[in-house]
Amino acid sequence: MADPNIVNSSLSRKIVVGGLGFRVEIYRLEHETGWSLEVIDRDGTSTVWDDQFKSDREALEELERAVREEGVAAFMDRGNVVPFPKR
Repeated sequence: MADPNIVNSSLSRKIVVGGLGFRVEIYRLEHETGWSLEVIDRDGTSTVWDDQFKSDREALEELERAVREEGVAAFMDRGNVVPFPKR
């Protein structure tokens, strides 16, 4: 069975919060309607929202809300990080 295609939103972007750069990835699987939101910091640590969004615009609005209400701390929680071996 082939892996499903990933649809990347044109709303994905790079942002700077509190002087730190992050990549914002908004995507969905080709055969699904729900959009995922992921923020990746400069160290490659990924924060992924548990819930999916009805649209890529809704995902972006959630990101904007998190930045407005929580600032950079929303993406810096190291207590829930699973380290993967570097190759």
